Amino acid sequence: MVQREGRSISGKRQRRLEAVKKTVRLNMAWVVGAVFGATMAQAQESNNRVAAHTDWSVFEAASPKQCWSVSAPKESVNTRDGRVVAVKRSDILFFVSYIPSSNVKGQVSFTGGYPFRNGSTVTLDVGGTKFELFTDGEMAWSASDADDAKIVTAMKRGADATLSGVSSRGTKTEDTFSLFGFTAAVEDAEKRCQG
Repeated sequence: MVQREGRSISGKRQRRLEAVKKTVRLNMAWVVGAVFGATMAQAQESNNRVAAHTDWSVFEAASPKQCWSVSAPKESVNTRDGRVVAVKRSDILFFVSYIPSSNVKGQVSFTGGYPFRNGSTVTLDVGGTKFELFTDGEMAWSASDADDAKIVTAMKRGADATLSGVSSRGTKTEDTFSLFGFTAAVEDAEKRCQG
Protein backbone atom coordinates (compact mmCIF):
# COMPACT_ATOMS: atom_id res chain seq x y z
CA MET A 1 0.00 0.00 0.00
CA VAL A 2 1.13 3.53 -0.81
CA GLN A 3 -0.13 6.29 1.50
CA ARG A 4 -1.17 9.56 -0.19
CA GLU A 5 -2.73 12.43 1.76
CA GLY A 6 -4.37 10.10 4.26
CA ARG A 7 -5.64 7.70 1.59
CA SER A 8 -4.16 4.33 0.71
CA ILE A 9 -3.51 3.17 -2.82
CA SER A 10 -3.29 -0.58 -3.28
CA GLY A 11 -0.34 -2.24 -5.01
CA LYS A 12 -2.73 -3.33 -7.76
CA ARG A 13 -3.84 0.27 -8.33
CA GLN A 14 -0.20 1.40 -8.25
CA ARG A 15 0.68 -1.10 -11.03
CA ARG A 16 -2.21 0.20 -13.14
CA LEU A 17 -1.02 3.77 -12.60
CA GLU A 18 2.45 2.80 -13.78
CA ALA A 19 0.91 1.30 -16.95
CA VAL A 20 -0.94 4.55 -17.67
CA LYS A 21 2.14 6.65 -16.86
CA LYS A 22 4.16 4.59 -19.35
CA THR A 23 1.41 4.98 -21.97
CA VAL A 24 1.31 8.75 -21.50
CA ARG A 25 5.09 9.06 -21.86
CA LEU A 26 5.28 6.83 -24.94
CA ASN A 27 2.40 8.46 -26.76
CA MET A 28 2.82 12.12 -25.75
CA ALA A 29 4.27 13.25 -29.10
CA TRP A 30 1.38 11.75 -31.04
CA VAL A 31 -1.20 13.21 -28.69
CA VAL A 32 0.34 16.67 -28.64
CA GLY A 33 0.61 16.77 -32.42
CA ALA A 34 -3.01 15.79 -32.94
CA VAL A 35 -4.55 17.78 -30.10
CA PHE A 36 -2.55 20.97 -30.61
CA GLY A 37 -2.61 20.90 -34.41
CA ALA A 38 0.45 19.31 -35.94
CA THR A 39 1.84 20.01 -39.35
CA MET A 40 0.60 17.72 -42.13
CA ALA A 41 3.82 15.68 -42.07
CA GLN A 42 3.61 15.19 -38.30
CA ALA A 43 -0.08 14.28 -38.51
CA GLN A 44 0.70 11.61 -41.10
CA GLU A 45 3.32 10.10 -38.76
CA SER A 46 0.74 10.05 -35.98
CA ASN A 47 -1.57 7.38 -37.27
CA ASN A 48 -2.99 6.30 -33.92
CA ARG A 49 -5.52 9.14 -33.62
CA VAL A 50 -8.67 7.34 -34.65
CA ALA A 51 -11.43 9.87 -33.95
CA ALA A 52 -12.21 13.45 -32.96
CA HIS A 53 -15.35 14.37 -31.04
CA THR A 54 -15.65 18.16 -30.74
CA ASP A 55 -13.03 19.09 -28.09
CA TRP A 56 -11.84 15.52 -27.39
CA SER A 57 -9.73 13.12 -29.45
CA VAL A 58 -9.52 9.33 -29.34
CA PHE A 59 -6.27 7.40 -29.77
CA GLU A 60 -5.62 3.71 -30.17
CA ALA A 61 -2.33 1.82 -30.02
CA ALA A 62 -1.31 -1.82 -30.14
CA SER A 63 1.22 -3.93 -28.29
CA PRO A 64 -0.22 -3.72 -25.74
CA LYS A 65 -3.70 -2.69 -26.84
CA GLN A 66 -4.47 0.79 -25.46
CA CYS A 67 -7.22 3.32 -26.09
CA TRP A 68 -7.64 6.77 -24.60
CA SER A 69 -9.60 9.97 -24.93
CA VAL A 70 -7.71 13.21 -24.43
CA SER A 71 -8.16 16.97 -24.54
CA ALA A 72 -6.09 20.13 -24.11
CA PRO A 73 -7.31 23.02 -21.94
CA LYS A 74 -9.37 25.85 -23.37
CA GLU A 75 -7.96 28.20 -20.73
CA SER A 76 -4.96 28.17 -18.39
CA VAL A 77 -4.35 30.69 -15.62
CA ASN A 78 -1.11 30.75 -13.62
CA THR A 79 -0.80 32.79 -10.42
CA ARG A 80 1.86 33.48 -7.82
CA ASP A 81 1.23 35.58 -4.72
CA GLY A 82 -2.28 36.31 -6.04
CA ARG A 83 -1.03 37.80 -9.33
CA VAL A 84 -1.33 36.31 -12.80
CA VAL A 85 2.12 35.35 -14.08
CA ALA A 86 3.54 34.01 -17.33
CA VAL A 87 5.22 30.65 -16.85
CA LYS A 88 6.66 28.07 -19.19
CA ARG A 89 4.80 24.76 -19.02
CA SER A 90 5.11 21.71 -21.19
CA ASP A 91 2.06 19.85 -22.50
CA ILE A 92 -1.13 20.10 -20.46
CA LEU A 93 -3.49 17.20 -21.17
CA PHE A 94 -6.47 15.45 -19.55
CA PHE A 95 -6.91 11.72 -20.26
CA VAL A 96 -9.26 8.80 -19.73
CA SER A 97 -7.42 5.54 -20.53
CA TYR A 98 -8.24 1.90 -21.23
CA ILE A 99 -5.47 -0.73 -21.21
CA PRO A 100 -7.05 -4.21 -21.16
CA SER A 101 -3.78 -6.09 -20.46
CA SER A 102 -3.30 -4.05 -17.26
CA ASN A 103 -7.01 -4.14 -16.36
CA VAL A 104 -7.18 -0.34 -16.72
CA LYS A 105 -10.77 0.73 -17.45
CA GLY A 106 -11.59 4.42 -17.57
CA GLN A 107 -8.62 5.66 -15.56
CA VAL A 108 -8.59 9.44 -15.24
CA SER A 109 -5.22 11.20 -15.41
CA PHE A 110 -3.86 14.70 -15.94
CA THR A 111 -0.45 15.99 -16.94
CA GLY A 112 0.01 19.56 -15.76
CA GLY A 113 3.08 20.54 -17.76
CA TYR A 114 5.30 20.98 -14.70
CA PRO A 115 6.36 18.97 -11.64
CA PHE A 116 3.72 19.25 -8.94
CA ARG A 117 4.75 20.20 -5.41
CA ASN A 118 5.76 17.05 -3.49
CA GLY A 119 2.85 15.63 -1.50
CA SER A 120 0.35 18.02 -3.11
CA THR A 121 -2.95 17.12 -4.70
CA VAL A 122 -4.83 18.47 -7.72
CA THR A 123 -8.46 19.49 -7.34
CA LEU A 124 -10.78 18.56 -10.19
CA ASP A 125 -14.03 20.56 -10.28
CA VAL A 126 -16.81 19.41 -12.59
CA GLY A 127 -19.92 21.58 -12.25
CA GLY A 128 -19.31 22.22 -8.55
CA THR A 129 -18.54 18.57 -7.72
CA LYS A 130 -14.94 18.32 -6.55
CA PHE A 131 -12.54 15.41 -6.67
CA GLU A 132 -9.01 15.06 -5.32
CA LEU A 133 -6.23 13.67 -7.51
CA PHE A 134 -2.88 12.65 -6.06
CA THR A 135 0.32 13.70 -7.83
CA ASP A 136 3.58 12.10 -8.88
CA GLY A 137 5.99 14.25 -10.88
CA GLU A 138 4.00 15.94 -13.67
CA MET A 139 1.06 13.50 -13.45
CA ALA A 140 -2.09 13.35 -11.31
CA TRP A 141 -4.63 10.52 -10.82
CA SER A 142 -7.59 9.63 -8.69
CA ALA A 143 -6.99 7.18 -5.85
CA SER A 144 -9.33 4.38 -6.93
CA ASP A 145 -11.31 2.75 -9.70
CA ALA A 146 -14.49 3.87 -7.90
CA ASP A 147 -13.28 7.49 -8.00
CA ASP A 148 -12.52 7.14 -11.71
CA ALA A 149 -16.09 5.95 -12.34
CA LYS A 150 -17.54 8.88 -10.35
CA ILE A 151 -15.37 11.37 -12.23
CA VAL A 152 -16.28 9.97 -15.66
CA THR A 153 -19.99 10.08 -14.74
CA ALA A 154 -19.68 13.70 -13.60
CA MET A 155 -17.76 14.63 -16.76
CA LYS A 156 -20.46 13.08 -18.97
CA ARG A 157 -22.98 15.38 -17.29
CA GLY A 158 -20.81 18.50 -17.17
CA ALA A 159 -19.94 21.34 -19.53
CA ASP A 160 -16.37 21.91 -18.36
CA ALA A 161 -13.78 20.61 -15.91
CA THR A 162 -11.22 22.70 -14.05
CA LEU A 163 -8.04 21.25 -12.59
CA SER A 164 -6.18 23.30 -9.98
CA GLY A 165 -2.68 22.43 -8.79
CA VAL A 166 0.52 23.86 -7.35
CA SER A 167 3.93 23.54 -8.99
CA SER A 168 7.13 22.64 -7.20
CA ARG A 169 7.97 26.38 -7.47
CA GLY A 170 4.73 27.43 -5.79
CA THR A 171 2.86 28.62 -8.87
CA LYS A 172 -0.87 27.95 -8.67
CA THR A 173 -2.40 26.76 -11.91
CA GLU A 174 -5.97 26.47 -13.08
CA ASP A 175 -6.66 24.65 -16.35
CA THR A 176 -10.19 24.54 -17.76
CA PHE A 177 -11.18 21.82 -20.23
CA SER A 178 -14.31 21.80 -22.35
CA LEU A 179 -16.37 18.64 -21.97
CA PHE A 180 -18.08 19.05 -25.35
CA GLY A 181 -17.55 15.72 -27.09
CA PHE A 182 -16.31 13.99 -23.93
CA THR A 183 -19.09 11.41 -23.70
CA ALA A 184 -18.71 10.37 -27.35
CA ALA A 185 -14.91 10.23 -27.04
CA VAL A 186 -14.75 8.23 -23.81
CA GLU A 187 -17.38 5.77 -25.01
CA ASP A 188 -15.53 5.41 -28.33
CA ALA A 189 -12.23 4.70 -26.53
CA GLU A 190 -13.90 2.18 -24.23
CA LYS A 191 -15.57 0.37 -27.13
CA ARG A 192 -12.30 0.14 -29.09
CA CYS A 193 -10.58 -1.56 -26.13
CA GLN A 194 -13.30 -4.04 -25.15
CA GLY A 195 -12.59 -7.74 -25.30
